[in-house]
Amino acid sequence: MASTLFTQNIIACVWDFDKTLIPAYMQAPLFRRYGIDEATFWTETNALAGNYKKRGYNISPEISYLNHLLTYVLSGKMAGLNNQVLRDCGREIEFYPGLPKFFESSRAWVKAKPEYAKHELQLEHYVVSTGLAEMIRGSALAPYIDAVWACEFIENPLQPGFLKQKELGLEAAAEIAQIGVMIDNTTKTRAIFEINKGTNRNPAIDVNAKVTPEDRRIPIQNMIYIADGPSDVPSFSVVKKGGGKTYAVYNPAVRAEFEQNDRLRQTGRIDHYGPADYSENSPTTHWLHLQIEKICERIVADREAAVASRVAKPPRHLSTPPMPEGGKAPKQTSFLE
Repeated sequence: MASTLFTQNIIACVWDFDKTLIPAYMQAPLFRRYGIDEATFWTETNALAGNYKKRGYNISPEISYLNHLLTYVLSGKMAGLNNQVLRDCGREIEFYPGLPKFFESSRAWVKAKPEYAKHELQLEHYVVSTGLAEMIRGSALAPYIDAVWACEFIENPLQPGFLKQKELGLEAAAEIAQIGVMIDNTTKTRAIFEINKGTNRNPAIDVNAKVTPEDRRIPIQNMIYIADGPSDVPSFSVVKKGGGKTYAVYNPAVRAEFEQNDRLRQTGRIDHYGPADYSENSPTTHWLHLQIEKICERIVADREAAVASRVAKPPRHLSTPPMPEGGKAPKQTSFLE
């Protein structure tokens, strides 16, 4: 009997991280730990592409900060930096109001109504960030996230000839040395399609494989993408074009961020925007709650309509009409008459 790969009863909130869930950049605790001036680091990072170009090198601006972190490690300014240190620093990340409680309470909304429970609807939260995955995994939000797409480092990279090595390698202090995964504002869209097709749950499904809409785990129309600004326009576009919802947040203390969000809405990049405040009665919480409920209502309606259209009505008992005068019963013209 033919069956679909997934039941498509899942809603996904897909989140940017820096300046969406937190007021600043997540690397701040890392710089504090090593006594690095944060402003200097970012100024240097922003100047890398231009300076390297003068020397005849072309580098991607998105990869610059990862390379510069590795240079700080190599120079000894961040000696001993490894993935465990990154995770430890993640514990110091401070979130906007209402977090992480919002991630937990929003799941409860989807289970609140009996008709939602009947269809086993559920909400999942994903983080797709150009930041550092290990810091996110070490943060207070980590227990409430279903999966993370972000940049990752490799410690103690394998040396030439490692395939022929039969003896155990010597113990060495773990220290990041290579980039393992790089997420930029364009490759974020790949993560959206991985969530859409379910490759994060079933590795047998390649993100580039052709998968029919009805076989995708989370249709894009069941997604809400939340981020802070223009750098997320590619992801906003993918979700909006697929029928999902898009929402931008701003720091209430920064007027420029408000104006930036307003321009995004005027140009049709986002559906709505609001303050980065996820407390119970904030405008952002109300808007997200409303959209999640609308998606739930649509899923329920679609699933019940599908059942009604695919299940044939059973035949009913024939009623016996009264015998007419003359003693002959009328001829039956239809089984269901």
